[in-house]
Amino acid sequence: MTGGARLAKMRESGRIVRKVLDELRAFAAPGVTTAEMDSLARAIISSEKGRPSFLGYHGYPAAVCISIDSEVVHGIPSGRRLKEGSLVSIDVGVFKDGYHGDAADSFFVGAAPSRSADELVEVTYEARRRGICAAVCGNRLGDVGSAVQDYVESRGFAVVRDLVGHGIGRKLHEPPQVPNFGTPGRGEKLTDGMALAIEPMVNAGTWQVRVLDDGWTVVTADGRLSAHAEHTIMVSGSDPVVLTA
Repeated sequence: MTGGARLAKMRESGRIVRKVLDELRAFAAPGVTTAEMDSLARAIISSEKGRPSFLGYHGYPAAVCISIDSEVVHGIPSGRRLKEGSLVSIDVGVFKDGYHGDAADSFFVGAAPSRSADELVEVTYEARRRGICAAVCGNRLGDVGSAVQDYVESRGFAVVRDLVGHGIGRKLHEPPQVPNFGTPGRGEKLTDGMALAIEPMVNAGTWQVRVLDDGWTVVTADGRLSAHAEHTIMVSGSDPVVLTA
């Protein structure tokens, strides 16, 4: 397959991911359950002739991950209802025509409960942007991680160390790992055509996390808020192509 054909297929998967994220965000409101959001995601993906990348992946039981407040990632949809001021992080993966797309958004249901909480989300999105800008041909993975880490820590927040971004394509998770921390000039060199999922996970307090008894849901060790923002991108010279915008 040519690079252009691969890019087109990944764009299509990414388009569906973005559609799901946008529609779930519009649907989210006080009283809505995360299970209802998962059902909507399944319906959208099916209507686009894709399939959820996460459903059944290592036994994961849902189509999307929905994490709330102190949950970092991998929250399992359930009968839990959203509340005014909840910080919701939604992670969506879609597989279509042999390729995956993967992205995540974080947002508040209604108004943010505080200025510091609002700042956490703003910093997470800006950290993602800075990481993507560093993902240029000739740079190294340490440049990407450093761009994220330096900015986040300069704003008084912390990047999660136990979870990282990843390569993506025919498999949901492919080499290389893409940490959100690092040293400039270190790590694997980035080359044209590499597809990466860049996904800062940013905590209001400590970077440390733990996993709940369900074996999936990752939460902050100190119970403070966490936000997650992710895009699938392709390295292309000095201008990374964002496939899930």
